[in-house]
Amino acid sequence: MTTPDAVIDGGELAKELTSLIGSRKGTLAPADRVAIVNRLKTVMAERRAEAERQLLADGRGTVCAQRLSDLQDAIIRAVHDFAIENVYRSENPTSSERMAIVAVGGYGRGTLAPGSDVDLLFLLPYKQTPWGESVVEFILYILWDLGLKVGHATRNVNECIRLSRSDMTIRTAILEARYLWGEKTLFDDLVARFDAEVVKGTGPEFIAAKLAERDARHRQQGTSRYLVEPNVKDGKGGLRDLHTLFWIAKYFYRVKSREELVKAGVFSRAELQRFRKSEDFLWAIRCHMHFLTGRAEERLSFDIQREMASRLGYTTHPGLKDVERFM
Repeated sequence: MTTPDAVIDGGELAKELTSLIGSRKGTLAPADRVAIVNRLKTVMAERRAEAERQLLADGRGTVCAQRLSDLQDAIIRAVHDFAIENVYRSENPTSSERMAIVAVGGYGRGTLAPGSDVDLLFLLPYKQTPWGESVVEFILYILWDLGLKVGHATRNVNECIRLSRSDMTIRTAILEARYLWGEKTLFDDLVARFDAEVVKGTGPEFIAAKLAERDARHRQQGTSRYLVEPNVKDGKGGLRDLHTLFWIAKYFYRVKSREELVKAGVFSRAELQRFRKSEDFLWAIRCHMHFLTGRAEERLSFDIQREMASRLGYTTHPGLKDVERFM
């Protein structure tokens, strides 16, 4: 029996999708496509509902975001495997007919809020091929049919390196890149070249750019940490500020994990614990807001603050209401 926390096996899910079409290979009939999308919608709805139940029970925001990311990983792996085995099977693939699927941006960190965009990089060895174009299109259309907001790019390794040198948004996205599925050697090549050809020697430049971005965001959102309707993602002291701190440290010290920053002396163990506690609290708020409103709501508006206080377990104390204690 599968436990609520068990990670879905993308390979098993792909087999389940294959069983829905029987021996019918090649171009999908409309009815087969509907059956596949409906099955994936059911899996997503069940797992999202379970993630919300777990969040209400344990209040662990980061774990909730990781559960939702794991769910998305399995869905994408299943759709990819289904596509290359049943719809665009290549019996004798050429060296160009290879692809890695890479999670980038916030998804690359392995955390997703219920309404978060799913940012993907389809990584190629050379120029795009008709086979690769068809596989990417199939995956994207299934994800869109599931109602997901997908940010995507299709590039080869050389293009990623060239663009990340001049575009700080792309550079940050690749900094957060996480291998998801497909040809892992392509991903490994990207990571090695990115470190050697982009990151090396450019720490001060990156830090200046990220701090300038932060300052511009604060001016737009409001510079006070005590706004009555704060933006949990982009406001001052929000998740984006925590992530900016980690991006800078990760880039400058050329490390992969927060634990390595403790070893490097950037954070003490106690400081890392405080960082994680703050991040967990903000993730809990963000996930609750998305579940509660049914959309990617990042502003903690007056009309949901009381319900949010209840969801987070705040109670009224003498002289202080539950919502006042929360805010």
